[in-house]
Amino acid sequence: MKYKLRHQTVYTYVNPVDNYQSVLCLEPLSQPTQLCHNFDLAIEPQPTKVYGRKDFFGNTQHYFSLHESHKILKVIASSEIEILPRTSMAISAVTCEEAKTKFQNDNALKIEVLQYQLPSQFIKWDDEIKAFAETCLSPNVPLFEGVSKLSAKIFHEFQFKSGFTSVNTPLKTVLKERKGVCQDFSHLAIACLRSVGLAARYVSGYIETIPPKGKPKLQGSDASHAWISVYIPEMGWCEFDPTNNLIPSDKHIVTAYGRDYADVAPLKGIIFSSGEHKVAVEVDVIRED
Repeated sequence: MKYKLRHQTVYTYVNPVDNYQSVLCLEPLSQPTQLCHNFDLAIEPQPTKVYGRKDFFGNTQHYFSLHESHKILKVIASSEIEILPRTSMAISAVTCEEAKTKFQNDNALKIEVLQYQLPSQFIKWDDEIKAFAETCLSPNVPLFEGVSKLSAKIFHEFQFKSGFTSVNTPLKTVLKERKGVCQDFSHLAIACLRSVGLAARYVSGYIETIPPKGKPKLQGSDASHAWISVYIPEMGWCEFDPTNNLIPSDKHIVTAYGRDYADVAPLKGIIFSSGEHKVAVEVDVIRED
């Protein structure tokens, strides 16, 4: 499956910005299940230079700075992606308790997954979140089955409501109100897994949206998406999408992996100015026949 991807972000400032520094995490990964054949950044005003680098997690980031006065900043990332066939794999029968024990006793594995077992900037938990986790992730349940149950539980018991939360909304609030967006549901699922000693990471990317039958896809109707990746012994890292209660396949495009959203935010930066600003994001995921 091949896609053309376009991610446009426009910042509009009330007062001129004279100095701006930004880090972008917008280039899709190339890995065994996905190839990024082309990537291009268009930035207005145009910076003198854009620097690319690999971060600690193996994601590609770009850095640029602007030192001219501007009231509008536009960043357009364009990519050509190919999703490759996935190798079928037998589902592991390793239980949650057996996986936890393996993480503790296998030193090489422990080094690989430890950072995905600990609290991070947006993922912390308490007894209430742990109790929610244990309804699906009891010790004797096969880990793959338990994560599938957790994903289904979030999908059925929580309402997707755009604008109800922000990136700083505590997970306790998401759990209490049973509302949020894909970022919240992914953070909650990861917190649940980590609370019982398992390893889970945050996946940032995109998902192709299918319009209702007979209706055209609206330009900009696709969006950034988030889901989770869980380490399952005998299988490795396996992905789950709790927002849609499915196993990611050829409609999911991976941009980056991290401990949580803070590691893989599409754009983050520092401005030297005063006053408010507005941001508008449009994403198009176009399948190529």
